[in-house]
Amino acid sequence: MNNQNDSKLIFQELTDRYKDNLLIDQELYTTHKVFRGLRDLNGVGVVAGLTKISTIDATKTVDGKRVPCEGKLYYRGIDVEDLCHGFLQENRMGFEESTYLLLFGKLPSAGELAQFEKLLAKCRSLPKNFVRDVIMKASGKDMMNSLSRGILTLASYDKYADNTEISNVLRQSILLISVMPMLAVYSYHSFNHYTNNKSLYIHRPKENLSTAENILRMLRADKKYTPLEAKILDLALVLHMDHGGGNNSSFTTHVVSSSGTDTYSAITAALCSLKGPKHGGANIKVMEMFADLKKNVKNTKDEGQVADYLRKLLHKEAFDRKGLIYGMGHAVYSISDPRAVIFKSFVEQLSKEKGREAEFRLYEMVDRLAPQIIASERKIYKGVSVNVDFYSGLVYSMLGLPVELYTPMFAIARVVGWSAHRMEEITNQDKIIRPSYVSVQDNCPYVPMEER
Repeated sequence: MNNQNDSKLIFQELTDRYKDNLLIDQELYTTHKVFRGLRDLNGVGVVAGLTKISTIDATKTVDGKRVPCEGKLYYRGIDVEDLCHGFLQENRMGFEESTYLLLFGKLPSAGELAQFEKLLAKCRSLPKNFVRDVIMKASGKDMMNSLSRGILTLASYDKYADNTEISNVLRQSILLISVMPMLAVYSYHSFNHYTNNKSLYIHRPKENLSTAENILRMLRADKKYTPLEAKILDLALVLHMDHGGGNNSSFTTHVVSSSGTDTYSAITAALCSLKGPKHGGANIKVMEMFADLKKNVKNTKDEGQVADYLRKLLHKEAFDRKGLIYGMGHAVYSISDPRAVIFKSFVEQLSKEKGREAEFRLYEMVDRLAPQIIASERKIYKGVSVNVDFYSGLVYSMLGLPVELYTPMFAIARVVGWSAHRMEEITNQDKIIRPSYVSVQDNCPYVPMEER
């Protein structure tokens, strides 16, 4: 038995011995009126702050009562559907424009946008030998850990890393927004080379290309991509950019920023939050679930057979036996997730270009059947619909993105929202965020060693 196995057994024994000390009587949460997950029984989040960055609407008032409605997402008061329609109609990329909107609170003029795009392009540069000395020195399969390490290391190259004046935080934010795609893609190439024994290539970004175009260019050996591919990746980045102040990683940014820490540490904390499968890794679970569905359903065009599989998921008889249909439901939305609605038509276009229409039809079938089955099987306080993660994994798959980059793609987009929330927290708050916890541990006397 090797040392690692010995160590594992020791820690398992210690855990088994003392695990009762970790448990809290679940009824005490109700007794002390603690909102688990900072949400009440109706799923409404506890108000912990104010924000002007983004807004979510999932209910409306009818006859004095709050009732579910079609979901809406607003960036700085602008409906995201209108924002996306605007740049798509004019055949423009939207990531840079939307970044400007979230950071500065207004839509840029043509001149302001051009100037901002040049600034982002200028900042798309890592320190000399950074790829060799940092990214390639300790490559691993977890790209989120690689991103965290890369961002923390960048602080060592910043003469004013600890300066929290807004102008300096803005400079740092724009730098991180610009280099995050490079850190993610280069970390993947390093892992793919050293772990998977594949060819190594490092393509530099081009100044005249958008963020989405550069991601595809840096990722692919031939640097080639279609206009539709770039447009859909750009749309995915815009839709993932922010989601109210209460999502886990944005709230983490507020909490950590309130301590007065530096930008690199605050963004790394947000990354660590996003890494969790309950937050940023949800689309991977959707892809794994569909792989299991295809493996266990003989005819995936038969609605009855697909419906039977979905019921097995709910009954904990299929896939990971957690009782969940991944990609269904949201903490806030009930009738619809506007991001999924916007995404869906473009997913269909891409499926035609990639020859994967049959796969899209299967997703569409589950999209239609799952809410009905969940409603018939379980008592739910609000409606259930697909969320953005339901389709985003399929999109990334059709774009040829490796699964290791699915959550980093989320981070590449969400770093914009984190940056905006960090500046908002620093500007408006001067108190550290410190919530209250109720102690349910009884006091007990100290026992001398010889009496234990």
